[in-house]
Amino acid sequence: MKPFAILTLLATAAALASCQSQPRELRPMSSAPQATGVEGSWVDPNGIVSTFAGGTFSTRTTDTNQLLASGNYVNVSPTLVEINMTSLVRNTQSKVNCALATPAQLNCTTDSGAQFSLARRG
Repeated sequence: MKPFAILTLLATAAALASCQSQPRELRPMSSAPQATGVEGSWVDPNGIVSTFAGGTFSTRTTDTNQLLASGNYVNVSPTLVEINMTSLVRNTQSKVNCALATPAQLNCTTDSGAQFSLARRG
């Protein structure tokens, strides 16, 4: 290579190096956004899956995906939800109030006083 070409390359490299900004501060990578409210899938200790989506509620078996109950829900507050549902197994209607204890746990009480908990799925 000719000396002039080498000097040109070195000058160009030096010019480019002087244009670079200071190293960026390293930021921790953000994890997936935390789920808020009750939207999504929840599972009870028996493996029954309840799904909350856009005001509708359904409960299905995990093995056959059979619909066990369906209905509607209303967010009473950011941590409280009221479900009006029909059990297809018992052919009864009931109201269930649930409190979001943590982002991953939903504690519920039926209108007859029975209590149960759901865990966020996935």
